[in-house]
This record gives sequence, C-alpha cells and structure tokens, in this order.
Amino acid sequence: MSTGKPRIWELDAFRGLCILCVIVVHAVFDLRYFAGLEFSLHPVFQFIMDYGGVLFVVLSGICVTLGSHSARRGAVVLACGLLITAVTEGMIALGMAGPSVRIQFGVLHLLGVAMLVYPLFRRMPTGALAAAGLVMVVLGYWFRTFRVETPYLFIFGLRTADFTAGDYFPLLPHLGWFLLGVVLGRTVYRERRTLLPRFPAEAAPIRFLRACGRHSLWIYLIHQPVVYGVILAITPLLS
Repeated sequence: MSTGKPRIWELDAFRGLCILCVIVVHAVFDLRYFAGLEFSLHPVFQFIMDYGGVLFVVLSGICVTLGSHSARRGAVVLACGLLITAVTEGMIALGMAGPSVRIQFGVLHLLGVAMLVYPLFRRMPTGALAAAGLVMVVLGYWFRTFRVETPYLFIFGLRTADFTAGDYFPLLPHLGWFLLGVVLGRTVYRERRTLLPRFPAEAAPIRFLRACGRHSLWIYLIHQPVVYGVILAITPLLS
C-alpha cells in the first residue's frame, strides 16, 4: 500500500489542461512558421496564447509549496530547458529554422531557476512574499516598454531591439507570478487537500487530464518534435 501523500487532483488536472493548451499553441505556430498557413485566431485561443503561460507559472508556484526537494527538481527542469536551447541552436546552425525559433530562456528555464531559488524565499512571511511577487510583476511589465543596448540582460526581461525568441519567460515578471503562486499555495491550499472533494474526479476525461499533469515535463519535451514531424509530413498535402 502506498504511504505517499495523496495528490490534489485539481492541480494535476489543471496542469494537464495547460500542457494540452501548450501543444495546441505550438502546433498553430508550426503550421504558420513551417507550413506557411495563415488564419485568424479565435479569441479563446488568443487568450491562451497571452495568459496561459502565466497561469501555468502560478500553478507551479502553488505546487512547489506542496512537495519537497524543490532544488533537485529544479535542476532537472533547468537541464531539460538547456537541452531545448541546444536543440534550437542546432536547428538554426543546420539551416532547419531561422533565429525566431531560438529558445534561450523559455518556460523550463524559468521554472527550473524558480524552483532552485525557492528555498531562499521559503522562510519569508506570506505578506512579504506577496509584496515581493507584485513588485517583480510590475517591474517585468515595465521592462517590456523599452529596450536596452546590453544583450545579456534578457534573463531579467531587459531585451535589445533585435531580440527574438520562440519561447520567452524572463525572471521578471514571471518569478513574481511564481511567488504569487507560492502565496496561494500557503493560503488557499494550506490544508494540503483538494478544494473540490465532491467533484467526480474519477471521470475518464478528468483522469486523462490528471495523467497529463503528472507527466507534464516529459510531454512538453517530446511533443514539439512529434508535432514538428507531423506538420512536415502533411505540409505537401496542404500546398
């Protein structure tokens, strides 16, 4: 019999829903970039593109308060992010794609670093943590309003005029969103149990989302080459 802590089903399910949305977003990007298709975006899809990443980062902040060994997990996630950087650089070097697909500091880089530095924030009072998170968010959105000359500050959200990226989640504002997720984890989930105990969590669609959520890192790593391969295969049929 398992003696581990019971998982909070809605967090797994929401993480699974987020990773499925990521797959759809990347598929649309690939259809536009590699297949040359142009089509209008539904407002719901545009909302997912604009804010889905923020929701995923907040969710990750909630989850880090419910687990342990955040630094060890952060190191694994950051290593996966660096692997993706190497792959995109290889694609550019081989002429398979242009600089716009480069991923220098994407969502895995951000989450890896956030989990690595989380122990530095763990002992902060919840109010101070919320204030720090809000300051980081405000600074990050302010940084978007101007450009800098130094090309090495992109990790903090300060970009040069010619900066491009296929996936970009700088520390500011996103570390702030992560810390606000930590605040929610400490307050909304302080009992470390589901908020929806009467919901039919064993229904097949919910079980599927929960499974996707539990394996979201590996799904993220393998989905892009799979989507890219499928689109390359069907592109001749679309022309």
